[in-house]
Amino acid sequence: QVQLQESGPGLVKPSQTLSLTCTVSGGSITTNYYYWSWIRQPPGKGLEWIGYIGGSGSTYYSPSLKSRTSISRDTSKNQFTLQLSSVTPEDTAVYYCAREGDTYDYWGQGTQVTVSS
Repeated sequence: QVQLQESGPGLVKPSQTLSLTCTVSGGSITTNYYYWSWIRQPPGKGLEWIGYIGGSGSTYYSPSLKSRTSISRDTSKNQFTLQLSSVTPEDTAVYYCAREGDTYDYWGQGTQVTVSS
């Protein structure tokens, strides 16, 4: 059974960098078949895909967030990390990490991040 768990600060100040880590158990993030994604849901809005890192380490980001997004990984810890720079209150959301194969089959429980001074 694959499990994903997000961790990181729940409050970030405007203009700072949001950093979240997803710890994966029950499966390796280096498996080529899967993509390891970050997805968010702002209050009152739908899900927004942020980007992914593949099993090979390749990354792909949403065009609307690309200039501020970086996803990296630590294979020794089976973790992948999201960094979103220059945040504003519009980046306030529940952030999820998820595994994508044919579908998004495993998700973390989500973590609330609020951008406020």
